[in-house]
Amino acid sequence: MRIVMGAQNCGFGPAAGLVAVSRLLAGHERIFVGDGVAAAFARRNADAFDAVRDTAGAGPAAIDELLRTSDRVVSVMDAALALRAVVAGRPVVMVDSLLSFWQLTRPLAGIRALCASMPRSSFHAADRHLSSLSAHERVIAAHLLATHSVVQNFPGVGERAAELAGPGGTGPVVHVTGPIIDVDGLRGLPHTARSRAEPEYDLLVNIGGFKNFLLDFDVNNDYLRLLHRWTGDLLRDWPRFPRVLVCGGPFGEHREQDISAAGRHATCRFLPQRALLRQVAGTPHYLLTPGLTALHEAVALGRLPLALHEQHYAHVFTVRRLGGTLFGRTAGRFADVLPEQRIPEDDVAGTAALVEIAGRIREDDGLYARFRRTFNERIERYVSLTPAQRRAGVAELRDALGGEPLSSALAEAVVA
Repeated sequence: MRIVMGAQNCGFGPAAGLVAVSRLLAGHERIFVGDGVAAAFARRNADAFDAVRDTAGAGPAAIDELLRTSDRVVSVMDAALALRAVVAGRPVVMVDSLLSFWQLTRPLAGIRALCASMPRSSFHAADRHLSSLSAHERVIAAHLLATHSVVQNFPGVGERAAELAGPGGTGPVVHVTGPIIDVDGLRGLPHTARSRAEPEYDLLVNIGGFKNFLLDFDVNNDYLRLLHRWTGDLLRDWPRFPRVLVCGGPFGEHREQDISAAGRHATCRFLPQRALLRQVAGTPHYLLTPGLTALHEAVALGRLPLALHEQHYAHVFTVRRLGGTLFGRTAGRFADVLPEQRIPEDDVAGTAALVEIAGRIREDDGLYARFRRTFNERIERYVSLTPAQRRAGVAELRDALGGEPLSSALAEAVVA
């Protein structure tokens, strides 16, 4: 079976989910299609696909031709790819790790009616028909148009999945799964940092892909610039972390860098996913931006990470929804520095506000000193957690995020 697959071009979460799905479909011809940060991740993990087609600079005709010759299309939160596949008459599986996150400004019934009346003569006609929908509503529309939906469990997902399925199950078939992560890549890795006698690093800092609809490595990058300033001070403040590994998309494509201070050293790199998982398994302490894929991977390895400050609005949503867990209570927050600052309850406006906050903190020495002090306090609480407290924190997350195995859902949604 020939499967064309792509992921939403927004950080590494969707692309990492796609890699996990693709690895479980070995034996079929798997063709990645996409551009930007998703294509960069696919190229770095090219062994998960039979072909990687970077469509940067290519016209839509190239994508449509691939779709016409496919047997199935798998889209991880890429609404446009799903819509093109529907117009091409291909069965579509919509995979989503953020189903409860998408904000609707209109009743679901209205989106369902738009989908039901959508013309399928061309992508242009279908796209124009759905033009009144927001970016979030387009993802929901893609679910309604899909043959199957495979969605990762999270607080609120069960209710939304039931709404999508519709009265009497007349909507898409929705499979609620546990972690959408590279299960095979986790096998054989130690499930505690103590299992590895000589770790390569003392601290791992995972900042994810970073790049999305607003953030970029050289534009709206105040978070990255704040991170760079703070990394030197992290080395100065924490003698117990003489060797630090900072991983993420901003350090790919010849952007690697090294930072030294107080006789200690930070290495900044973009690692292939399985190499990163080995570091998650073997490094004693772990900081991450609170993306769900990275969090699921840590939990699968029995690791309780400390959340870095929010990069974009989805991180605000994640930490808030997990606020009753140890992970949520210990998370770093920009509210520690600017408690009066309101984050708009909107993906774009909320992310823009976080960019502004990061810039203010980086440029204002007084605010930066507060940022440094309050995060050091959170790190101190984190490193002082007992092994029993960490295990309990991981168990809380497993209870909140568990579900049927991804392989079972794919067997029904894709292979069958």
